[in-house]
Amino acid sequence: MTTTTTTRARALGPVIGAEVHGIDLREPLSPSQVTTLWDLVLAHKVVFFPGQALDSDAQIAFAQHFGTLTSAHPVVAPVDDSHPEVWQIDSYQEVRNDEWHTDVTFVERPPLAGILRAISVPEVGGDTSWTDLEAAYQGLSKPIQDLIDGLTAIHDGSREFSGILAQREGAGNVWDGEVFTGFAGVEHPVVRVHPETGRKSLFVNPGFTVAIKGLSRVESSHLLELLYAQFARPEHQVRHRWTAGDLVVWDNRNTAHYANFDYGDFRRIMQRVTLGGDRPVGPHGRS
Repeated sequence: MTTTTTTRARALGPVIGAEVHGIDLREPLSPSQVTTLWDLVLAHKVVFFPGQALDSDAQIAFAQHFGTLTSAHPVVAPVDDSHPEVWQIDSYQEVRNDEWHTDVTFVERPPLAGILRAISVPEVGGDTSWTDLEAAYQGLSKPIQDLIDGLTAIHDGSREFSGILAQREGAGNVWDGEVFTGFAGVEHPVVRVHPETGRKSLFVNPGFTVAIKGLSRVESSHLLELLYAQFARPEHQVRHRWTAGDLVVWDNRNTAHYANFDYGDFRRIMQRVTLGGDRPVGPHGRS
């Protein structure tokens, strides 16, 4: 339990997840509050703020305390012209994320963090799970750790988003200062060193990692499956049952997440903003 004058934070597990009460995120944060909340993100990787009453403007204002916002997505159009930073994830528009993924790893500088807000939630189902990729790495044997410390993976978002980019006539949003126009495959280390904590984590994900550089197709496939099996271990995860108004902040550098599609015809609407990140660096200093 972490306690300030008004804010209470409760760990949800030994390695990932914390829940914060006693703070109204519509109000401006003091420098000390910003530091405290970001320290919670670094310590717990995923931090939940239940029962907030934010709109898009307030969500953006809150997120800006922690960094510079990206556009909504490299490819997908924002929720509206007034909020170019906000991606609306609406199940009635066939937007689902029911696969383990780390957000937007198919660019050179993936987002630092994600901030997600629940607008409309199903009567049943629709939970989101996050998995701790530092714990996943630490759970591997030393020989496997030594092997993957020196490997590079290729990330590509074309499977998920090439159709949307084509519908937009090959011109996505401005990302990292340039209009996103296509998928070329981006290289990132299989193991990432966190730039703030120095800890190692896996940095591959089923959503966007397509191969490990230098390995045969069979070798790459089997090694990735071994690493993905670590994602599925319950002791590495935290799961959230959404209520409208809930907001969550997660470190996108050392986690992956999965949105359950188990709510049938119920509608599920979320809004996400992301903080601009840096180029991932591996244990041997290679990006």
